[in-house]
Amino acid sequence: MYYSILHKTRFRYSALVSESVTEVRMSPRSEGIQRCLRFVLNTEPHSVPSNYVDCYGNTVHHFDVPAAHRQLMITAETVVVFAEPPPIPQQLDTDAWQRLDTLTMSADHWDFLTPSTFTHPTPLLDQLAREFEVRRRDDPLGLLRELTSRMYATFAYAPQTTRVDSPIDEALEARRGVCQDFAHIMIALVRSLGIPCRYVSGYLFHRREDRDRSEEDASHAWIEALLPDLGWVGFDPTNNLITADRHIRTAVGRDYADVPPTKGVFKGKAESELDVGVKVVPTEMLLPDEDLFPPEPIPAASLSQQQMQQQQ
Repeated sequence: MYYSILHKTRFRYSALVSESVTEVRMSPRSEGIQRCLRFVLNTEPHSVPSNYVDCYGNTVHHFDVPAAHRQLMITAETVVVFAEPPPIPQQLDTDAWQRLDTLTMSADHWDFLTPSTFTHPTPLLDQLAREFEVRRRDDPLGLLRELTSRMYATFAYAPQTTRVDSPIDEALEARRGVCQDFAHIMIALVRSLGIPCRYVSGYLFHRREDRDRSEEDASHAWIEALLPDLGWVGFDPTNNLITADRHIRTAVGRDYADVPPTKGVFKGKAESELDVGVKVVPTEMLLPDEDLFPPEPIPAASLSQQQMQQQQ
């Protein structure tokens, strides 16, 4: 299966800024059943991006626009291909917990076993853990399947109810949020069981027959857990799925703080607005450079209010 992804990000400033420096994590990873065949990054005003690989294996592009500008447009065009996903069993055997502990004795997985910026335990999380009976029982895979379904049934998908930097308690108290919130909550629950768990940023190809809850024109987030015999397995609590060949992975980390699609600073006294548009289609060709933004003016809003559109 081939996918073509067009991801446009537009920053608009209320006044001229003299310089902006930005980094992006939009290049899909090449590992497992996924391969990135092409990635092209363009900016307007023009820049010459450089890139490096961070400690989690993510490709990070960064660039500087040193001239005065009122708007920054970032366009990423990508082609990825998927092999046939391997079958995932319904459950593992009764010795799986012991094999998991042996697997995690290495310090390699320490980052994904301990609390991070957005995955700290709280009294509300403890309450949810009791409600979901989060403890070592049955087998790790069967328990993760159950937690994914419980998250899906318990939390309503409601865009614009949380912010990009919202703590998990906001979604826990309201029992609603977006994919970023659900991923953070499930990561905190899973790590409490001694299962390495990481945050995944990327895209989801939506098919009408699947009736996914997440929004089609935005990037997506889910989790991956390390399991004996299977390696890293993806779970999508927003849509009650085990990931396969519709989830396109761009970056992994401890939580959202490690993998924002865009992150940057600018020089100048100005307010910022952010618009994001995403399109994913099955194809062997790149999408044309089409306009993903509506023609009518977009109401002014602060960057912090708009940023939640990046992870829906």
